[in-house]
Formats: sequence, C-alpha cells, structure tokens
Amino acid sequence: MKTLHTLTTASLVLACLGAQAHGDETHPMKTHRYDPRQVEERAFGREGDPGKVSRTVRLEMSDAMRFTPSEVVVQRGQTVKFIVTNKGRQLHEMVLGTPQELKEHAELMKKFPTMEHADANMAHVKPGASGGIVWQFTQAGEYQFACLIPGHFEAGMVGKVVVQ
Repeated sequence: MKTLHTLTTASLVLACLGAQAHGDETHPMKTHRYDPRQVEERAFGREGDPGKVSRTVRLEMSDAMRFTPSEVVVQRGQTVKFIVTNKGRQLHEMVLGTPQELKEHAELMKKFPTMEHADANMAHVKPGASGGIVWQFTQAGEYQFACLIPGHFEAGMVGKVVVQ
C-alpha cells in the first residue's frame, strides 16, 4: 500500500512539473489593473500611474534566454513604461525586483510551477506577443528584471535597471 501511495504521489508531482508556469495556451493568465488605492511602496519603487509615464523602454525576450537590451538606466522618480516583446516560441516573462526577491521567487516557481499571480511588477508574454509594466522608480540603486519561469532564470535570463 505504501508503494502505491508513493507511485501516486510521484505521478502527481510529475504531472505538475510538466505544466508551464504562469499559464500557457490552454491556461489563461491573470492580468493586472492599476488601482491607486492598492499601490504599495517596495524597495525598488512602486507601481506607476499609466497617466504619468515619462519614458517608454522597449525590450525583447528570446529563447536564447536573454533580454535585449540587458541593462536600462533610469532617473529616480521617473515613471517608466516597459514594453516587452516575446520574440521566442516559449512563454517568457519580465519581473522587476531586487536580486534577492527575484532569486527567492525563482526558487518558489521551481516548487510550484503552475502558480498564478498578476502583480504590478511583472508581465507574462506569450510567443509573438507584447506585454507591459508601468513602474515608478523611487529609490536610487541597482535592481534587476528576470524571467522566472523554471529554468529561464538559471539560464541567465536576467537584466539590470540602474536608477540614478
């Protein structure tokens, strides 16, 4: 009986591991809507008001597990709209955060690859599509953006945001 339980558990785990993180063609992705009452300050800034965007930055994501450009310089206080285009054949995402937050989130995604969430600091982008993030950088420093789909972060799909 114990062997049957172990096999059943292993089968369920393997089935979950085969699923794409954050959604795929058959699993809809949640989207985030701006609500000024819900904006919270984070170590690297806060969700930006789409009506106050002062700069647009375009990035591309590829199946080579890279962002182009891989570094962006912005001014403290600036509200930036990132438009990310997925040039690959796989689902990719852009998540803004501190290096430690992104590392922790990547580890969590490995454990729970089918979890769904739609936060202001992330854009999930299907192949051939574009997505966006509007962010106000309120603190000077160096932050990162990364694709946290299991395997992508570990393959080096990470970029840097320098806030002056």
